[in-house]
Order: sequence, then structure tokens, then C-alpha cells
Amino acid sequence: MKRSIVSIDEEKCNGCGECIPNCAEGAIKLINGKAKLVDDKFCDGLGACLGHCPQDAITIIERDAPEFDEGAVKVHLNETSKKPESVHKGIPRGTLHGTPHGTPHGCPGSMAMDFRSEKKASAGGAARQKPELRQWPVQLTLVSPEASYFKDAELLVAADCVPFAYPNFHSDFLAGKSLIIGCPKLDDAGFYVDKLAEILKKNNIKGITLVNMEVPCCFGLQRIVEEAVAKSGKVLPIRQTVITIRGEKQ
Repeated sequence: MKRSIVSIDEEKCNGCGECIPNCAEGAIKLINGKAKLVDDKFCDGLGACLGHCPQDAITIIERDAPEFDEGAVKVHLNETSKKPESVHKGIPRGTLHGTPHGTPHGCPGSMAMDFRSEKKASAGGAARQKPELRQWPVQLTLVSPEASYFKDAELLVAADCVPFAYPNFHSDFLAGKSLIIGCPKLDDAGFYVDKLAEILKKNNIKGITLVNMEVPCCFGLQRIVEEAVAKSGKVLPIRQTVITIRGEKQ
């Protein structure tokens, strides 16, 4: 089958290994001093490793490859997590850049963190925000491309976690827009591209605001939006904002 998959230019790759911790599936490994795709079926094609290569050696291409196999990935991660060292030579398994983590290959988006010690009670409590949601449903899987709220709309595409992380989501992003939410890591990226492209084709969308979290896998939403716009044949402005895990604009 033909699908999106990672491609690594060996001539550009200098073997630094910066891409490896950003692949939660463990699909990339240093072999003979070069980053290589271990097995096509381990790569989900979302491109969480993109943007972490200082040599720009990693791209996403379309080619014949076996389907992404989540079951095989779990087996692979279980096996590799038993190794005594991480992919970064000299860093003990269970650490990433010196920071403890609890997931194989140190996916930054899954690292457990507790912010309670950073939060301080505010005096009197904050005033309730005005709700700006003007439609239902909001999940990309559930919305209809023919829904009236998409006609001549400004579209807000947000990662599932954003409204929980960013307290002023309604006032800063949602006001006056039609909303679509999704998770590029847990959901079907190919389906998302096709569904969003259909929405763009059938409606006079004026522009897209994209809001995703700072964790690497969440940037898969950016690729989904860009591919959907290209597939729709439309030329649309895409305004992107990245939210940190502590709820701030990056």
C-alpha cells in the first residue's frame, strides 16, 4: 500500500541521534553511525521526529510500505525497553537528557509531570469566562462536512489537550470560529486528512487557526492540516499557535 512514511537522507545525517527520542514508536535507530528506519511497520508517518534534525535529513514521503502496525510497535517497545542503555550513549535507560521518564524511548509527550507545587491559590477566585462554543459536535470524526456552521466560517483546528492546558481558550481562540478538535497521535491521520479536505472543499472557509501542544507528536496536527489544504485545492491562510504544557503561548 502507498502511504506517508519517514525518509532519512543518509548523506545529510551526521548520527547525532536528536531524532530518536522524538519517535515514540522507536522506529528510528542509529546503525553504523546513521539514523535509519528500523522497520516500515513501526513508522506511523505523522512526522513527530520532523523539526528535530539539525541537518534537515528527515522528510515525510509517499511510497509503498506495509501498514503501520500498532501491535508490532508495542512488542518492539517492550523488547527495546529491556536494554541496559538508551539510544543516547552514556545515558542510563529511564532518562532522557538527564530527566527521568516512564515510557520507552522517552516520548516527551508522555512524560509524567506534576505541576501542583507550582500552582498557588488565587484570592477570591477568577471570574467565569463567557462560553464561545457555537456548535456541536466538535470532534473531527463526528462533524458533518455539510453542517451549516462551516459555511463561510473561520475554522479553528485544535488538539484535544489544548482547551485543558490553556485557560483562556474560549476568549483567545474560539470566539467567532467553528471548532474542530482531534488527536494526531491516537486517531487515524489519513482519515483526518480526507475528512478535513472534504470540509474545506464543500465550504467557503475563510482561514484556519491551528492550535497544538508543544509535545512532538502533537505537531502531526500541523501536517494533517497542511495535507488537507493541499488536497482540497484551496489556498488558505493557516495561523498556528503552540501551547506549552504549562498552559502558555510558546
